[in-house]
Amino acid sequence: MFGNLLIILAITLNSHLHTPMYFFLTNLSFSDICLTSTTVPKMLVNMQTQSKVITFEGCIVQMHFFIVLTGLENFLLAVMAYDRFVAICHPLHYTVTMNPWLCVLLVMVSWILGVLHALLQSLMVLKLSFCTDLEIPHFFCELNQVVQLACSDTFPNYMVMYVTAVLLGGGPLAGILYSYSKIVSSISSISSAQGRYKAFSTCASHLSVVSLFYFTILGVYFSAAATHNSHSSATASVMYSVVTPMLNPFIYSLRNKDIKRALKRYL
Repeated sequence: MFGNLLIILAITLNSHLHTPMYFFLTNLSFSDICLTSTTVPKMLVNMQTQSKVITFEGCIVQMHFFIVLTGLENFLLAVMAYDRFVAICHPLHYTVTMNPWLCVLLVMVSWILGVLHALLQSLMVLKLSFCTDLEIPHFFCELNQVVQLACSDTFPNYMVMYVTAVLLGGGPLAGILYSYSKIVSSISSISSAQGRYKAFSTCASHLSVVSLFYFTILGVYFSAAATHNSHSSATASVMYSVVTPMLNPFIYSLRNKDIKRALKRYL
């Protein structure tokens, strides 16, 4: 939380960082703060009180906001990839294309899609019937784990989960891969080595965060599907729900001269 708050503070107070790239980074840091806040405080309370009880209403609320913020982070990473694509592949049109109105619109659409997706999943779960005194083999109310404990037919829930995973998960990932394929093609056409390094350095931090986010999520669900071990799935989920938001500020601050300069100025 401290690292992400520092990034938001540095970007907000430094007028030189009021650009589309840092506007999206501010929203990503805010998303990271909210994402960890949906699971970690409850987990710490459970550890401190030695009580692992959560109400049904509390479970649904936690699951809903976790889906919202995970989806938001997914969309924001795709938006940031598009920003880097325009900056490197169409630099002369960058200021016109990435105007303030478009930047705000892209963030608003990311929020709306995340909220609508979470609302759909939450309403689908509310239609299920559950037995009493259930035990979720996870450190938070993860959608898949909750649906597995239902006593009624869960086929529609899994269909919705798989379809939305392909559309809302695969779509942004495909956009990121397309953007970086064009970026790599543009960078390789630059004649000087210094020019190639400078162009790549502008998107190195984002590429690191994208790799960390998607590899950990894919690792969680592929390992869970292969082993069917809920304990290993819960352990692996810590990577993208806790560790990734914690590492994002370090990646951006250590690899970004503007952020480091702004932090040194205010600290």
